Amino acid sequence: MSARRACAVLKAGRSSSHYRSRRASQAALRKRIREIAETRVRYGYRRIHVPLRREGWRVNAKRVCRLYCAEGLQLRNKAPKRRVSAKLR
Repeated sequence: MSARRACAVLKAGRSSSHYRSRRASQAALRKRIREIAETRVRYGYRRIHVPLRREGWRVNAKRVCRLYCAEGLQLRNKAPKRRVSAKLR
């Protein structure tokens, strides 16, 4: 099927079928987020956003969240402290 006919069937503009994203690759940012998450185990995406901004990365917290989840990272839960039960008499 031709592109013209496919766009007519979908009622979409033909120019939209030629769209190419111009966004730069996020590989370096992904790598840096992973490095921070490995060194600072208790940091979630919001706290990782702060050192990235200090290092000069012009990045939004929502983008950090999206890349954080895409990398399969999540905040590690602490194991609960074992409580000593009261001894019965």
